[in-house]
Amino acid sequence: MLVIVGRIGRAHGIKGEVGMIVRTDDPDLRFADGAQLVTVSTPPRTLTVESSRWHSGRLLVKFTDSPDRTAAENLRNLEVQAEIAEDERPEDPDEYYDRELIGLKVRTTDGVEAGEVIDVIHLPSQDLLEIRRPAGNAVLVPLVEELVPSIDLDSGYVEVADRPGLLDPEGAEVVPSEPGDSGR
Repeated sequence: MLVIVGRIGRAHGIKGEVGMIVRTDDPDLRFADGAQLVTVSTPPRTLTVESSRWHSGRLLVKFTDSPDRTAAENLRNLEVQAEIAEDERPEDPDEYYDRELIGLKVRTTDGVEAGEVIDVIHLPSQDLLEIRRPAGNAVLVPLVEELVPSIDLDSGYVEVADRPGLLDPEGAEVVPSEPGDSGR
């Protein structure tokens, strides 16, 4: 199974290295020397990692078919995928692959059926679960322990601590404005 592990950033230097926007919890494995990655492009390309190193908190990767800066710039913004075994799991028991979460049923901590996970959205600040509600609309729930206290892959459920406005945006609490507050 192919899983997105990063997005190629700008070229670094003149020898074909690129900055990598990492989308994996195990970059040292996924970007190890000799690793083969497949681009999300038409047509897809297979890129072989020649070397990788950390520089100022950023992962720099050199691909075998990227001999210079011009070749590296041509790779910019391509997402890359790695082949991962279907049964592979992250080492940390509290981490999950997106593919494991998509399709799970959602219920509240009170046991009420609340929908199904249809996507996992990765933002710089936190990850979000996109949940299709029984009515057909979708909501975004931050994937943090306070709001998603448990995930049970064996039972096929994600538990969400329902808060006003979380699963039903129309039911959000309205905070009264202060006297003299124009509402802006």
